[in-house]
Amino acid sequence: MFYLVASILLSSYLVLSFKIVAKLNLNIFQVIVFNYIACVITGSLFNGNFPVSSSSIGENWFGWALFMGVLFISLFNVVGLTTRHTNVAVASVAYKLSLVIPFVFSIYLYKEEAGFLKIIGIAVALAAVLLTCWPSEKANNKTGSNSRLKIILPLILFVGSGLLDTMIKYVEHQFLNDSNKNDYLVTAFLSAAVIGILLLSFQFATSQQKFSWKALLMGIGIGIPNYFSIWCLVQVLKQYSSNSSAIIPVNNMGIVLFSTLVAWIVFREKLSPLNWIGVLLSLAAIALIAYG
Repeated sequence: MFYLVASILLSSYLVLSFKIVAKLNLNIFQVIVFNYIACVITGSLFNGNFPVSSSSIGENWFGWALFMGVLFISLFNVVGLTTRHTNVAVASVAYKLSLVIPFVFSIYLYKEEAGFLKIIGIAVALAAVLLTCWPSEKANNKTGSNSRLKIILPLILFVGSGLLDTMIKYVEHQFLNDSNKNDYLVTAFLSAAVIGILLLSFQFATSQQKFSWKALLMGIGIGIPNYFSIWCLVQVLKQYSSNSSAIIPVNNMGIVLFSTLVAWIVFREKLSPLNWIGVLLSLAAIALIAYG
């Protein structure tokens, strides 16, 4: 239970941090690249050494780690853009609306049981996330010029996040154990960092943007909890290996619920009556899935 709560809190912090990035008017991509560099350093210090070497290439999880790194940096950019163009509720909900994808794969690949209450819980969860991110009329007027982005960005998050959660579960189930899980995570973060460094170096060289110390510090502030959010998720999946069809939705709904409430309290984001109904349905969905 500790790792599940930690995963929810840390992942919620990541979504909320992009609101701060937007308020400080920092370059999102620069922050994200520094975040992944911080992830690699954090994982290496936590492991006691830099776990990636030439021998890692021969590991059966290596290709998955590289692909995971590509998804990491791509989705983080989309989360940041979604937060900037809409609000935290939309970003967190769209990011986690994909809970249905790993749920279906868990039932199909691992033959997990899906009781009546669990299926009802998934249906309630989908309704909850839609209502929670349903834009108010004021929000629609404010971002009318970006109406296409408001559809495209959440759609990308839906597919990408679903693939990422499914892949994390698959790799954890097939290849990872206590001796190599940190190697895998650091390799994935290193993959994301290398891609980011190459792109950012090109932008610096062509004067598309300038180095920002604030972006560096913000990247570090995001990177450390980012590493442990994924580490805790892997721990949760190990702990509840036979019930991932429930754990991933509960984790995702917890992130939606917590980040939305914090955004309402701290950033004074407006929640409509429909949004509040979505929040209440989130609680019901978590209970149904957890005990279904």
